Amino acid sequence: MAKEIYGERVRAVFIGHSNSLIVKTKTLLEILKALYEGFPRIERVTSYARANTLAKKPLSELQQLRNAGLTRLHVGLETGDRILLQEIQKGATPEEMIEGGRKAKLAGFEYSLYVLLGIGGEEKWEQHARGTAEVLNGIDPHFIRVRTFIPQPDSPLYAAMMEGRFTSPSPETILKETLLLLRELRVTSQFLSDHVSNLLPLHGKLPEEKERMIQMIEEALEDLTKDARLRDELEMRRHLTNL
Repeated sequence: MAKEIYGERVRAVFIGHSNSLIVKTKTLLEILKALYEGFPRIERVTSYARANTLAKKPLSELQQLRNAGLTRLHVGLETGDRILLQEIQKGATPEEMIEGGRKAKLAGFEYSLYVLLGIGGEEKWEQHARGTAEVLNGIDPHFIRVRTFIPQPDSPLYAAMMEGRFTSPSPETILKETLLLLRELRVTSQFLSDHVSNLLPLHGKLPEEKERMIQMIEEALEDLTKDARLRDELEMRRHLTNL
């Protein structure tokens, strides 16, 4: 039906599952074969994946999937700090995050990791930034995509916030955290802060454009000390993700 509607216009496909690689490799290979037969002009097929699934999947099977046309993987790192990974019940350790990322890159995938700014709250922002940078440095992904964390109802951190055990970070804290993260990174990745919830539109190639992005953050922090209205604007911006 999709082929009848879109014909040969399709250039990119996203497999809509939070961890499609958990499916048997044989099944995924059949899906990829059908995709390319139905849409012969596809240039990219992307999927979400989980690091612990990648760590457990044989390299030979990952290479089969890459050769069959699965080109890019998006993975939620969220944080590289061991304690925070446990607190948010991520289900993976820093070591598994690194192993999964390295294996995916070795198989030939473009690798995109997501980081949640602010997930350490006011109290643990520094360990979040340093731990995350350590894992990212261990992987050197093609893309680092940052999102601003907003606690959602029925989640452990939302309950912690309601009980006073988690303090949502201020705009200053999120900017300081982003600044520390960038300073600690030793990667050759594209850094992308391109979501409506983020405080600044940071976008650049590392390490070439690191200093430019650092300067943007430092200027924003200085502006916050001079203009109280800017703080209100930034607070509103990061909550747009709930709309």
